[in-house]
Amino acid sequence: MPIVIIGAGVAGLTCANYLHQRGRDVLVLEASDGVGGRVRTDLVEGFRLDRGFQILLTAYPEAQRLLNYAALDLRRFRSGARIHHDEGGAGERWMTLLNPFTEPLSIVQTLTSPIGTLADKLRIVELIRHVQGMSSDELFGQTATSTATYLRDYGFSEQIIERFFRPFFGGVFLEDDLTTSSNFFEFCFKNFFLGDAAIPALGIGQIPAQLAGRLPADSIRLNVPVARVNGNTVHLASGEHLTAATVVMAVDATAAARLQGQNPPAPTAFNHTTCTYFAAPASTRPDSLAADKLLVLNTRRSSSVHNIAVMTDISPAYAPADQLLISVSTQGLEQVDAAALAKQIKTELTSWYGESVQGWRHLRTYHLPQALPAYGPEATRPTLQLSNHLYQCGDRTTYPSLNAAMQTGRMVADMI
Repeated sequence: MPIVIIGAGVAGLTCANYLHQRGRDVLVLEASDGVGGRVRTDLVEGFRLDRGFQILLTAYPEAQRLLNYAALDLRRFRSGARIHHDEGGAGERWMTLLNPFTEPLSIVQTLTSPIGTLADKLRIVELIRHVQGMSSDELFGQTATSTATYLRDYGFSEQIIERFFRPFFGGVFLEDDLTTSSNFFEFCFKNFFLGDAAIPALGIGQIPAQLAGRLPADSIRLNVPVARVNGNTVHLASGEHLTAATVVMAVDATAAARLQGQNPPAPTAFNHTTCTYFAAPASTRPDSLAADKLLVLNTRRSSSVHNIAVMTDISPAYAPADQLLISVSTQGLEQVDAAALAKQIKTELTSWYGESVQGWRHLRTYHLPQALPAYGPEATRPTLQLSNHLYQCGDRTTYPSLNAAMQTGRMVADMI
Protein backbone atom coordinates (compact mmCIF):
# COMPACT_ATOMS: atom_id res chain seq x y z
CA MET A 1 0.00 0.00 0.00
CA PRO A 2 1.35 3.43 -0.85
CA ILE A 3 1.53 6.48 1.39
CA VAL A 4 -1.34 8.65 0.14
CA ILE A 5 -0.78 12.40 0.20
CA ILE A 6 -3.86 14.56 -0.29
CA GLY A 7 -2.89 17.81 -2.01
CA ALA A 8 -0.18 18.53 -4.60
CA GLY A 9 0.81 21.91 -3.20
CA VAL A 10 4.36 22.66 -2.13
CA ALA A 11 3.97 20.90 1.24
CA GLY A 12 2.55 17.71 -0.28
CA LEU A 13 5.11 17.60 -3.08
CA THR A 14 7.94 18.20 -0.61
CA CYS A 15 6.72 15.36 1.60
CA ALA A 16 6.42 13.09 -1.45
CA ASN A 17 9.95 13.97 -2.58
CA TYR A 18 11.56 13.07 0.73
CA LEU A 19 9.57 9.83 0.99
CA HIS A 20 10.43 8.90 -2.59
CA GLN A 21 14.13 9.57 -1.91
CA ARG A 22 13.92 6.93 0.81
CA GLY A 23 12.32 4.33 -1.41
CA ARG A 24 8.73 4.67 -0.23
CA ASP A 25 5.82 4.38 -2.67
CA VAL A 26 3.70 7.54 -2.70
CA LEU A 27 0.43 8.50 -4.36
CA VAL A 28 -0.44 12.21 -4.46
CA LEU A 29 -4.12 13.07 -5.01
CA GLU A 30 -4.90 16.57 -6.28
CA ALA A 31 -8.43 17.93 -6.70
CA SER A 32 -7.47 20.58 -9.30
CA ASP A 33 -6.04 20.28 -12.80
CA GLY A 34 -2.43 21.01 -11.85
CA VAL A 35 0.20 20.88 -9.13
CA GLY A 36 1.22 23.79 -6.92
CA GLY A 37 -1.82 24.70 -4.82
CA ARG A 38 -1.52 28.44 -4.24
CA VAL A 39 1.84 28.46 -6.04
CA ARG A 40 0.78 28.37 -9.68
CA THR A 41 1.34 30.28 -12.91
CA ASP A 42 -1.27 30.62 -15.68
CA LEU A 43 -0.43 31.26 -19.32
CA VAL A 44 -2.83 33.92 -20.65
CA GLU A 45 -2.38 35.33 -24.17
CA GLY A 46 1.35 34.65 -23.99
CA PHE A 47 1.71 36.27 -20.54
CA ARG A 48 2.76 34.31 -17.45
CA LEU A 49 0.50 35.28 -14.57
CA ASP A 50 1.38 34.04 -11.10
CA ARG A 51 -1.73 33.53 -8.99
CA GLY A 52 -1.09 36.58 -6.87
CA PHE A 53 2.22 38.39 -6.54
CA GLN A 54 4.68 35.84 -5.13
CA ILE A 55 8.43 35.69 -4.62
CA LEU A 56 10.97 33.16 -3.43
CA LEU A 57 13.40 34.31 -0.74
CA THR A 58 16.61 32.55 -1.74
CA ALA A 59 17.84 32.48 1.86
CA TYR A 60 15.00 30.16 2.92
CA PRO A 61 16.85 27.17 4.44
CA GLU A 62 14.27 24.59 3.30
CA ALA A 63 14.30 25.92 -0.26
CA GLN A 64 18.09 25.79 -0.34
CA ARG A 65 17.93 22.22 0.91
CA LEU A 66 15.56 20.88 -1.76
CA LEU A 67 15.30 23.16 -4.80
CA ASN A 68 17.71 23.39 -7.72
CA TYR A 69 18.06 27.17 -8.06
CA ALA A 70 20.11 26.97 -11.26
CA ALA A 71 17.43 24.90 -12.98
CA LEU A 72 14.77 27.41 -11.90
CA ASP A 73 16.80 30.15 -13.61
CA LEU A 74 16.05 32.60 -10.81
CA ARG A 75 15.71 36.29 -11.65
CA ARG A 76 16.27 38.69 -8.78
CA PHE A 77 14.71 41.93 -7.60
CA ARG A 78 17.02 44.64 -6.32
CA SER A 79 17.15 44.83 -2.55
CA GLY A 80 15.14 47.87 -1.55
CA ALA A 81 12.00 49.68 -2.61
CA ARG A 82 10.76 52.72 -4.49
CA ILE A 83 8.10 54.42 -2.39
CA HIS A 84 5.28 56.73 -3.47
CA HIS A 85 4.23 59.06 -0.65
CA ASP A 86 1.19 61.29 -0.91
CA GLU A 87 1.79 64.26 1.38
CA GLY A 88 -1.73 65.63 1.06
CA GLY A 89 -1.68 69.37 0.48
CA ALA A 90 2.09 69.29 0.08
CA GLY A 91 1.77 67.15 -3.02
CA GLU A 92 3.43 63.83 -3.85
CA ARG A 93 6.99 62.67 -3.72
CA TRP A 94 9.06 59.62 -4.56
CA MET A 95 11.54 58.09 -2.13
CA THR A 96 14.00 55.26 -2.64
CA LEU A 97 15.42 52.92 -0.01
CA LEU A 98 18.30 50.70 -1.10
CA ASN A 99 20.21 48.06 0.82
CA PRO A 100 23.73 49.48 1.34
CA PHE A 101 25.03 46.00 2.15
CA THR A 102 24.33 44.92 -1.43
CA GLU A 103 24.87 48.34 -3.03
CA PRO A 104 27.58 50.10 -1.00
CA LEU A 105 27.52 53.19 -3.22
CA SER A 106 23.95 53.84 -2.09
CA ILE A 107 24.86 54.41 1.55
CA VAL A 108 24.78 58.23 1.37
CA GLN A 109 21.43 58.19 -0.44
CA THR A 110 20.03 55.73 2.09
CA LEU A 111 21.22 57.68 5.13
CA THR A 112 19.78 60.96 3.80
CA SER A 113 16.50 59.49 2.55
CA PRO A 114 13.36 61.05 4.11
CA ILE A 115 11.87 57.59 4.64
CA GLY A 116 13.01 57.69 8.26
CA THR A 117 15.38 59.44 10.66
CA LEU A 118 19.09 58.74 10.91
CA ALA A 119 18.38 56.99 14.21
CA ASP A 120 15.88 54.73 12.39
CA LYS A 121 18.52 53.67 9.89
CA LEU A 122 21.02 52.91 12.64
CA ARG A 123 18.34 50.80 14.33
CA ILE A 124 17.88 48.84 11.11
CA VAL A 125 21.58 47.94 11.24
CA GLU A 126 21.12 46.94 14.88
CA LEU A 127 18.11 44.81 13.92
CA ILE A 128 20.10 43.11 11.17
CA ARG A 129 22.80 42.16 13.69
CA HIS A 130 20.16 40.90 16.12
CA VAL A 131 18.36 38.56 13.68
CA GLN A 132 21.60 37.36 12.07
CA GLY A 133 22.71 35.94 15.39
CA MET A 134 19.61 33.78 15.88
CA SER A 135 18.49 30.54 14.26
CA SER A 136 14.94 30.12 12.97
CA ASP A 137 14.05 27.97 15.98
CA GLU A 138 15.38 30.65 18.33
CA LEU A 139 13.43 33.37 16.52
CA PHE A 140 10.15 31.46 16.78
CA GLY A 141 10.88 30.38 20.35
CA GLN A 142 10.66 33.93 21.70
CA THR A 143 7.63 35.45 23.38
CA ALA A 144 5.83 37.31 20.58
CA THR A 145 3.99 40.58 20.26
CA SER A 146 2.42 42.14 17.17
CA THR A 147 4.84 43.50 14.59
CA ALA A 148 3.50 47.04 15.11
CA THR A 149 4.16 46.84 18.86
CA TYR A 150 7.58 45.30 18.28
CA LEU A 151 8.67 48.10 15.93
CA ARG A 152 7.57 50.82 18.35
CA ASP A 153 9.19 49.08 21.32
CA TYR A 154 12.41 48.77 19.30
CA GLY A 155 12.41 52.56 18.99
CA PHE A 156 11.47 53.04 15.34
CA SER A 157 9.71 56.32 14.57
CA GLU A 158 6.18 56.55 13.23
CA GLN A 159 7.73 58.09 10.12
CA ILE A 160 9.62 54.96 9.07
CA ILE A 161 6.80 52.67 10.21
CA GLU A 162 4.31 54.49 7.96
CA ARG A 163 6.69 55.08 5.05
CA PHE A 164 8.45 51.72 4.92
CA PHE A 165 7.53 48.98 7.40
CA ARG A 166 3.75 49.19 6.95
CA PRO A 167 3.69 49.29 3.12
CA PHE A 168 6.50 46.74 2.73
CA PHE A 169 5.61 44.17 5.39
CA GLY A 170 1.90 44.83 4.99
CA GLY A 171 2.45 43.44 1.50
CA VAL A 172 4.38 40.46 2.86
CA PHE A 173 1.82 39.64 5.58
CA LEU A 174 -1.19 40.69 3.46
CA GLU A 175 -2.50 42.83 6.31
CA ASP A 176 -1.78 46.50 6.92
CA ASP A 177 -2.36 46.70 10.67
CA LEU A 178 0.86 44.71 11.27
CA THR A 179 -0.92 42.45 13.76
CA THR A 180 1.22 39.54 12.52
CA SER A 181 3.56 37.94 15.07
CA SER A 182 6.84 39.75 15.72
CA ASN A 183 8.64 36.39 15.51
CA PHE A 184 7.52 35.98 11.92
CA PHE A 185 8.53 39.58 11.18
CA GLU A 186 12.06 38.86 12.45
CA PHE A 187 12.20 35.66 10.39
CA CYS A 188 11.14 37.50 7.22
CA PHE A 189 13.46 40.43 7.89
CA LYS A 190 16.40 38.06 8.30
CA ASN A 191 15.68 36.18 5.09
CA PHE A 192 15.17 39.37 3.05
CA PHE A 193 18.55 40.60 4.27
CA LEU A 194 20.53 37.36 3.90
CA GLY A 195 19.38 36.52 0.38
CA ASP A 196 17.49 37.79 -2.63
CA ALA A 197 13.84 38.14 -3.51
CA ALA A 198 13.52 36.21 -6.75
CA ILE A 199 11.17 34.57 -9.23
CA PRO A 200 11.86 31.66 -11.59
CA ALA A 201 12.28 32.96 -15.14
CA LEU A 202 9.15 31.09 -16.29
CA GLY A 203 6.96 31.86 -13.32
CA ILE A 204 6.51 30.89 -9.67
CA GLY A 205 4.77 27.68 -10.79
CA GLN A 206 8.15 26.29 -11.83
CA ILE A 207 8.85 25.55 -8.15
CA PRO A 208 6.14 22.89 -7.71
CA ALA A 209 6.74 21.74 -11.29
CA GLN A 210 10.36 20.98 -10.38
CA LEU A 211 9.27 18.99 -7.32
CA ALA A 212 6.61 17.08 -9.27
CA GLY A 213 9.12 16.29 -12.02
CA ARG A 214 11.25 14.29 -9.58
CA LEU A 215 8.43 11.85 -8.79
CA PRO A 216 7.40 8.81 -10.85
CA ALA A 217 4.89 9.75 -13.54
CA ASP A 218 2.11 7.60 -12.08
CA SER A 219 2.49 8.92 -8.52
CA ILE A 220 0.37 12.07 -9.04
CA ARG A 221 -3.33 11.93 -9.94
CA LEU A 222 -4.97 15.21 -10.93
CA ASN A 223 -8.68 16.09 -10.92
CA VAL A 224 -9.26 13.63 -8.07
CA PRO A 225 -11.14 15.36 -5.23
CA VAL A 226 -11.22 13.56 -1.89
CA ALA A 227 -14.52 13.49 0.01
CA ARG A 228 -13.31 12.34 3.42
CA VAL A 229 -10.67 10.42 5.34
CA ASN A 230 -11.54 7.60 7.71
CA GLY A 231 -8.49 6.14 9.44
CA ASN A 232 -6.22 4.98 6.65
CA THR A 233 -9.05 4.82 4.10
CA VAL A 234 -9.37 7.67 1.63
CA HIS A 235 -12.83 8.11 0.13
CA LEU A 236 -12.85 9.89 -3.24
CA ALA A 237 -15.69 12.07 -4.47
CA SER A 238 -16.13 9.61 -7.34
CA GLY A 239 -17.16 6.89 -4.88
CA GLU A 240 -13.84 5.05 -5.13
CA HIS A 241 -11.93 4.41 -1.92
CA LEU A 242 -8.24 3.75 -1.39
CA THR A 243 -6.53 1.98 1.48
CA ALA A 244 -3.22 3.56 2.39
CA ALA A 245 -0.26 2.61 4.53
CA THR A 246 -0.39 6.18 5.84
CA VAL A 247 -2.39 9.28 4.91
CA VAL A 248 -0.96 12.81 4.81
CA MET A 249 -3.30 15.80 4.54
CA ALA A 250 -1.31 18.50 2.73
CA VAL A 251 -4.29 20.81 2.23
CA ASP A 252 -5.48 24.18 3.52
CA ALA A 253 -7.40 24.57 6.77
CA THR A 254 -10.81 24.61 5.09
CA ALA A 255 -10.17 21.38 3.19
CA ALA A 256 -8.63 19.69 6.24
CA ALA A 257 -11.77 20.44 8.29
CA ARG A 258 -14.03 19.10 5.54
CA LEU A 259 -12.03 15.87 5.18
CA GLN A 260 -12.40 15.21 8.91
CA GLY A 261 -16.05 16.24 9.15
CA GLN A 262 -15.29 19.35 11.21
CA ASN A 263 -16.59 22.92 11.00
CA PRO A 264 -14.63 25.14 8.62
CA PRO A 265 -12.40 27.89 10.04
CA ALA A 266 -13.73 31.45 10.22
CA PRO A 267 -12.78 33.89 7.44
CA THR A 268 -10.58 35.71 9.98
CA ALA A 269 -8.28 32.67 9.95
CA PHE A 270 -6.91 33.92 6.63
CA ASN A 271 -5.31 37.04 5.19
CA HIS A 272 -6.47 37.92 1.70
CA THR A 273 -5.19 39.87 -1.27
CA THR A 274 -6.15 40.85 -4.79
CA CYS A 275 -3.70 40.95 -7.69
CA THR A 276 -4.55 42.76 -10.94
CA TYR A 277 -2.43 42.27 -14.07
CA PHE A 278 -2.05 44.75 -16.91
CA ALA A 279 -0.27 44.54 -20.27
CA ALA A 280 1.22 47.49 -22.15
CA PRO A 281 3.50 47.99 -25.16
CA ALA A 282 7.03 48.59 -23.93
CA SER A 283 7.23 51.60 -26.27
CA THR A 284 4.56 53.41 -24.22
CA ARG A 285 6.32 52.98 -20.88
CA PRO A 286 6.17 56.19 -18.80
CA ASP A 287 9.57 57.71 -18.04
CA SER A 288 8.60 57.90 -14.36
CA LEU A 289 8.00 54.12 -14.18
CA ALA A 290 11.67 53.39 -13.72
CA ALA A 291 13.08 50.09 -14.96
CA ASP A 292 15.10 49.69 -11.76
CA LYS A 293 13.90 46.21 -10.64
CA LEU A 294 12.57 47.66 -7.39
CA LEU A 295 9.19 46.90 -5.86
CA VAL A 296 7.02 50.04 -5.83
CA LEU A 297 5.20 50.72 -2.56
CA ASN A 298 2.38 53.14 -1.78
CA THR A 299 2.21 54.66 1.71
CA ARG A 300 -1.47 55.62 1.27
CA ARG A 301 -3.06 52.32 2.25
CA SER A 302 -6.61 53.52 1.53
CA SER A 303 -5.63 53.51 -2.14
CA SER A 304 -6.50 50.76 -4.60
CA VAL A 305 -2.76 50.47 -5.32
CA HIS A 306 -0.65 48.98 -2.53
CA ASN A 307 2.36 47.71 -4.43
CA ILE A 308 3.45 47.46 -8.05
CA ALA A 309 5.94 45.20 -9.78
CA VAL A 310 6.85 45.31 -13.44
CA MET A 311 7.36 41.56 -13.81
CA THR A 312 9.03 41.83 -17.22
CA ASP A 313 11.80 43.97 -15.72
CA ILE A 314 12.71 40.98 -13.57
CA SER A 315 12.06 38.27 -16.19
CA PRO A 316 11.27 39.25 -19.80
CA ALA A 317 9.87 35.72 -20.34
CA TYR A 318 6.76 36.74 -18.38
CA ALA A 319 5.39 38.45 -21.51
CA PRO A 320 5.60 38.36 -25.31
CA ALA A 321 8.36 40.41 -26.90
CA ASP A 322 8.10 44.20 -26.54
CA GLN A 323 5.33 43.94 -23.94
CA LEU A 324 5.28 44.94 -20.27
CA LEU A 325 3.52 42.90 -17.60
CA ILE A 326 2.52 45.00 -14.60
CA SER A 327 1.30 43.46 -11.34
CA VAL A 328 -0.73 45.60 -8.92
CA SER A 329 -1.61 44.27 -5.46
CA THR A 330 -4.47 45.48 -3.27
CA GLN A 331 -5.07 44.39 0.33
CA GLY A 332 -8.26 44.39 2.36
CA LEU A 333 -10.93 43.82 -0.29
CA GLU A 334 -13.70 41.47 0.84
CA GLN A 335 -15.52 41.46 -2.51
CA VAL A 336 -14.08 42.42 -5.89
CA ASP A 337 -15.58 43.83 -9.08
CA ALA A 338 -12.60 43.14 -11.31
CA ALA A 339 -13.51 45.63 -14.06
CA ALA A 340 -14.27 48.43 -11.58
CA LEU A 341 -11.06 47.76 -9.64
CA ALA A 342 -8.95 47.79 -12.82
CA LYS A 343 -10.52 51.11 -13.82
CA GLN A 344 -9.86 52.61 -10.38
CA ILE A 345 -6.23 51.41 -10.43
CA LYS A 346 -5.66 53.01 -13.82
CA THR A 347 -7.23 56.26 -12.62
CA GLU A 348 -4.94 56.39 -9.59
CA LEU A 349 -1.82 55.45 -11.53
CA THR A 350 -2.57 58.06 -14.20
CA SER A 351 -1.86 60.69 -11.53
CA TRP A 352 1.48 58.96 -10.87
CA TYR A 353 2.66 58.14 -14.38
CA GLY A 354 0.57 60.14 -16.87
CA GLU A 355 -2.06 59.47 -19.52
CA SER A 356 -0.27 56.49 -21.07
CA VAL A 357 -1.62 54.38 -18.17
CA GLN A 358 -5.10 54.64 -19.69
CA GLY A 359 -3.81 52.49 -22.54
CA TRP A 360 -2.88 49.62 -20.23
CA ARG A 361 -4.91 46.48 -20.98
CA HIS A 362 -6.46 44.57 -18.10
CA LEU A 363 -5.48 40.90 -18.42
CA ARG A 364 -6.83 39.18 -15.31
CA THR A 365 -7.63 39.73 -11.63
CA TYR A 366 -6.94 37.17 -8.92
CA HIS A 367 -8.91 37.63 -5.71
CA LEU A 368 -7.49 35.28 -3.09
CA PRO A 369 -9.62 35.22 0.09
CA GLN A 370 -7.44 32.49 1.63
CA ALA A 371 -4.06 33.67 0.36
CA LEU A 372 -2.23 33.12 3.67
CA PRO A 373 -3.08 31.74 7.10
CA ALA A 374 -3.34 34.58 9.64
CA TYR A 375 -0.48 34.37 12.14
CA GLY A 376 -0.84 36.54 15.22
CA PRO A 377 1.24 36.59 18.43
CA GLU A 378 -1.02 34.01 20.08
CA ALA A 379 -0.84 31.54 17.19
CA THR A 380 -0.37 27.91 18.19
CA ARG A 381 1.07 25.09 16.14
CA PRO A 382 -1.16 22.02 15.77
CA THR A 383 0.46 18.60 15.93
CA LEU A 384 1.68 17.08 12.67
CA GLN A 385 0.73 13.52 13.66
CA LEU A 386 -3.01 13.16 14.24
CA SER A 387 -3.13 9.36 14.69
CA ASN A 388 -1.11 6.25 13.90
CA HIS A 389 -1.98 6.49 10.21
CA LEU A 390 -2.83 10.18 9.72
CA TYR A 391 -0.51 13.19 9.43
CA GLN A 392 -0.85 16.78 8.27
CA CYS A 393 1.57 19.34 6.85
CA GLY A 394 1.52 22.79 5.27
CA ASP A 395 2.07 26.36 6.39
CA ARG A 396 -1.28 26.34 8.22
CA THR A 397 0.37 24.06 10.80
CA THR A 398 3.14 26.55 11.55
CA TYR A 399 3.84 30.01 10.06
CA PRO A 400 2.73 31.32 6.63
CA SER A 401 5.48 30.91 4.06
CA LEU A 402 6.90 28.68 1.36
CA ASN A 403 9.69 27.75 3.77
CA ALA A 404 7.16 26.53 6.34
CA ALA A 405 5.28 24.47 3.77
CA MET A 406 8.50 22.73 2.77
CA GLN A 407 9.70 22.37 6.35
CA THR A 408 6.54 20.64 7.55
CA GLY A 409 6.49 18.41 4.47
CA ARG A 410 10.03 17.27 5.30
CA MET A 411 9.23 16.83 8.99
CA VAL A 412 6.23 14.61 8.26
CA ALA A 413 8.32 12.50 5.89
CA ASP A 414 10.92 12.11 8.66
CA MET A 415 8.25 11.09 11.15
CA ILE A 416 6.82 8.48 8.76
